[in-house]
Amino acid sequence: MKHNFKHAIKTYLAIITVSLIIMCQNANAQPGYRILVPMPRYQPGYGPYPPPHIASRVYNPMVNSPLPFMSIGIHFDPLISWFSTDSYNLHNDGAVPGFNFGFSYNRYFSPNYSFSSGINIINAGGRLISSEITQLELKNYNYDLIVVQPGAAITYRITYLSIPLGFKLQSNQIGYGIFFTDLGFDPKFVIGGRADIPSLSINGGNAISEFRTFNLSFHVMAGMEYPLGEITNFVIGIGFEKNFFDITRDNRNQPWDLVCNKLVSFRIGITF
Repeated sequence: MKHNFKHAIKTYLAIITVSLIIMCQNANAQPGYRILVPMPRYQPGYGPYPPPHIASRVYNPMVNSPLPFMSIGIHFDPLISWFSTDSYNLHNDGAVPGFNFGFSYNRYFSPNYSFSSGINIINAGGRLISSEITQLELKNYNYDLIVVQPGAAITYRITYLSIPLGFKLQSNQIGYGIFFTDLGFDPKFVIGGRADIPSLSINGGNAISEFRTFNLSFHVMAGMEYPLGEITNFVIGIGFEKNFFDITRDNRNQPWDLVCNKLVSFRIGITF
């Protein structure tokens, strides 16, 4: 009798244990008992989870960060530049090669928009021909007036210190790249100027006194960023710039004219 009683107790305990296990499994299966894991906000083109090199650039609403995302970069842009004038006696005679070297800075206020700035050293210029006599002041010729006959070409090379201020728009990731457009204005300071006059065998004449110190231009650039690592991108693009104001001084009895510098650049850079 005692043996049967112990056997019945063991049976009841086994039944209760199995019942509790089944109840616990059913409880875990209910949606109300699942642990909620915050998911990154969906971004078109990224899929449910952004790639590792893009994830740091996605604004996650679950993270309350007081500082917006920013990036810096370095670039070296080959370019071609030329002049345009409003004078019938002075006209463009061709383009010259140059470069734009500098640093870029972007401060994002949303995943696809940012303020852009930086600092650039631009070497540009152009060729001009006048149908009248042209007189130049060259520093390395003791400011003596250099007289250039009508029809003789003068090649100018100008060095600018530029501080671009712009607005950058970029797409979500498309394939392996991100497309962007940058629009803005560029305050410029002339820090160097040279003149080559083949007809007078003058090469590298210091003509900085022939140029205005300050100018302002606008820029338009479009291109693509290709990821190289977690936060490093290779940048390629093409841009256009044009000065608003006359770049030349009308010294002494020189006739008044408006000469604008234009350039097309090819962006090659890295951002990180």
